Amino acid sequence: MRIDILTLFPEMCEAVYSQSILGRAVSAGKLQVYSHNIRDYTLDKHNRVDDTPYGGGMGMLMQAQPIYDCWQTLCNDLGKKPHLIYMSPQGKVLTQARAKELASYENLALLCGHYEGIDERVLEEIVDEEISIGDYVLTGGELPALVLVDCVARMVEGVLPNEEAYSQESHYSGLLEHPQYTKPFLWNGKEVPEVLISGHHANIEIWKRQQSLKRTFERRPELLEEASLTEKDLNYLQKLGFCGGKMA
Repeated sequence: MRIDILTLFPEMCEAVYSQSILGRAVSAGKLQVYSHNIRDYTLDKHNRVDDTPYGGGMGMLMQAQPIYDCWQTLCNDLGKKPHLIYMSPQGKVLTQARAKELASYENLALLCGHYEGIDERVLEEIVDEEISIGDYVLTGGELPALVLVDCVARMVEGVLPNEEAYSQESHYSGLLEHPQYTKPFLWNGKEVPEVLISGHHANIEIWKRQQSLKRTFERRPELLEEASLTEKDLNYLQKLGFCGGKMA
């Protein structure tokens, strides 16, 4: 999979995707991530990429021309048009389900706005969808873009050791992940649950599932309305006071 980030701050992006799991995946050739500096495409002799908005208002807007030319160069280099996502607080909120869908794309491109936003005309011309990482406003689109890259890349084949490494995490199945523990067995007066050292794998899996259900019910009960639940799941949740849900 290849992901291209169109940004005014390529160094900021490179500092993240060159490290940790993403960095190892890039080095191993399992993932390609590139940053493109929009400022390199300005025709302004002072390298400006922004100007005041028509109709007045606070701040500056990124101009259409540098973004469009950066985009066209990318399309020409690839020989095709990748799926372009504008990271915007007005977009649909990123979910694990959407990230899984995006992981099936061969090429993604992410457009990062800055200042007070981007000239609407270029958005209408080139953007396929807008995605937000939450209902709040950030200084620019770089952090949201990097969140999306990390979220999507984890599900690309070869980035993690195996599918189980991400399929049991929070939100992947619609539930929050169960609590986890490591050595030592006793820490600060608190012991690891006995079932986890029992060696009884069936009981361990039952405990994990119930803890996942319990944590979701206590912290994010709205997720249970869309989660795929078995009859055993529903019976357990009803003991906790949950009413609702649907059968898998």
